[in-house]
Amino acid sequence: MPDNADTTPHHRHLEHARAQVIELLSRQALELELLSRSENRKQDVVAQLVARQHQAALAQRLTNFHPADIAFVLESLAPEAREMAWGLVRPERRGAVLLEVSDVVRRSLVEHMAPEEISAVVRTLDSDDIADLVSSLPDEQRAAVLEHVDRADQAEVRSVLSFPEDSVGAMMDLDYIAVREDTTLEAVHRLLRRKKPLPPHSNEIIVVDRNNRLRGVLPLDKLLFEEPENEVSQVMLTQPTYFFTDDRDRDAVDAFEKYDLISAPVVNLHKQVVGRITVDAVIDEINERAQNEGLRQVGLSEEDEDLFTPPMQSARKRWPWVALNLLTAFVASRVIDAFEPVIAQLVALATLMPIVASIGGNTGNQTMALVIRGLALNQMAPSQLRMMLLRELAIAGINGTVWGSALGAVTFALYHDWKLALVIGSAMLLELLLAATAGLVIPVALQRFGRDPIMGSSVMLTATTDSLGFFIFLGLASLFLVP
Repeated sequence: MPDNADTTPHHRHLEHARAQVIELLSRQALELELLSRSENRKQDVVAQLVARQHQAALAQRLTNFHPADIAFVLESLAPEAREMAWGLVRPERRGAVLLEVSDVVRRSLVEHMAPEEISAVVRTLDSDDIADLVSSLPDEQRAAVLEHVDRADQAEVRSVLSFPEDSVGAMMDLDYIAVREDTTLEAVHRLLRRKKPLPPHSNEIIVVDRNNRLRGVLPLDKLLFEEPENEVSQVMLTQPTYFFTDDRDRDAVDAFEKYDLISAPVVNLHKQVVGRITVDAVIDEINERAQNEGLRQVGLSEEDEDLFTPPMQSARKRWPWVALNLLTAFVASRVIDAFEPVIAQLVALATLMPIVASIGGNTGNQTMALVIRGLALNQMAPSQLRMMLLRELAIAGINGTVWGSALGAVTFALYHDWKLALVIGSAMLLELLLAATAGLVIPVALQRFGRDPIMGSSVMLTATTDSLGFFIFLGLASLFLVP
């Protein structure tokens, strides 16, 4: 990293580095364009020398970056500049960079690479990292790449790829250290000295029997401080946290968060050790899940992560949700149109309508966030759903009464009409009760119909609260305010 990395906040440093890379790429693109137009041979030679200098400066700049920082820069560049910068990344570092970029950007980078070229790039990676990278490629390209992977890695890569994407087996690390329970600590010391360096995030050594079945784990602190002549079985932990390969990755993430784990063994159905899960994989899973859920809740897909996806391609992905919004907006407009005579007699209704709808949307989103979390954690049994609905209705009732009264007071101060104040206060109370109900029913219904409870739930909630919010407010106004 540059010298100022220690004195500058990391995110500011990355922004500065990205700006420098973009500037160098812009210069190089301009020089190449001028070179293509030039007819002067001497000027061509000078331009080529200058372009090479800028290319060398850019390559040197990228060389000093961590792979994650290179990934950050690549994701921030337009496709043409991204291809140019990718060509300057050293081949031996490309595999590590590909692991850090998003799936969409990764596919764009390897799209025009030959299978043997991709295989050469991933050759420096561990088998589980190769599987993680290859899994994001199209099926045809994946098969071609695997054919060029070393035979020693092929079996392990295919083994990891055979597990479902949302399973522990798909996210496990195949690099681990295992010792027998009848081994002395001194012998373990000798083994580690021969094996150095240790696999990343090694805080414990897995203990197995003759058949490679899990017997326990040996924490490194016990290995260091216990007597060397002691056997592993005397100091190991006999009831470690472990996972089966077909466990859900969500369960592993929850266990790591709950028990503050750094690593944990992974076993097959016969309880034979086949790998381990490490905290870095869990953090990656948490980040990916948070990003995907944020996108899906508003109806976007992972392809929208790339800010430089062609507009037409992104537009087609969003058409269903635009159509749904258009439909619900039309329904809301029909609701308003049905009460046009009421609005014409009391113009104040037009200025107060948006308040009711917006407050309802906020309340519904809060309830929905809790319900989606409960569904993800398997906490939403029928009895718990009833309890949560009653709880959210109680909260909505309290908030609706308090803030409905406050809104009614403000309305009375502005329009000096106690009936109008009573109507908008009542409408807010009913809208909050409706929003709380919709915030629970929508994700639960989506799950019951086999759909992702996150996908587009926010869009559907907004449509519901807007349309019914207008109906409730204008309906009450037509009953109590119009002669």
